Amino acid sequence: MKSKVYTLTGDKGTTSLVGGQRVAKDDTRVEAYGTVDELNAHIGMLAHAIKGTDAAVEKLLFTIQNKLFNLGAYLATEQNDAQAPVYGLSDEDVKAVEAMIDALDEQLPPMRGFILPGGTQASVCCDICRTVTRRAERRVVTLAAQKPLNPLAQRYLNRLSDFFFILARHCNVASNVEEVLWDKNC
Repeated sequence: MKSKVYTLTGDKGTTSLVGGQRVAKDDTRVEAYGTVDELNAHIGMLAHAIKGTDAAVEKLLFTIQNKLFNLGAYLATEQNDAQAPVYGLSDEDVKAVEAMIDALDEQLPPMRGFILPGGTQASVCCDICRTVTRRAERRVVTLAAQKPLNPLAQRYLNRLSDFFFILARHCNVASNVEEVLWDKNC
């Protein structure tokens, strides 16, 4: 018999962490992994928007989505040691994102000022991913101030926000869409 999606156990505002501990749905840990999950959904939309344009970026996005599931599982598990590994996430994953940032950035013109979000649909999706990544990072920083967390979690999210910024620029430049600079006098 197929199990039901709804369990009724969260109807009173609590949810279970990995291991069964029940916490409030607005618990700092739930906020952290919930925002990572939200980011993953936005990356799915971004992957759809760039489909067929850049195989290397598409492959990295798929990898990032899987790594974010690993990170979410880690964040949903009570940790007692900040050195406990984030299974499925490593320094090599941070380096892979950095390598893509560097490769894309080499193709871009120098920045002339602050760039307003916008342009192509793919670029807008990148901007949304960037801002949600920053929020996820803030939630993880808050959690890390309360509970032991491996610093790799913050480092990976920090690098992802840089990646989405560069990818947004890349999407616009590749489509010959002019970047709109912030006009503080507007």
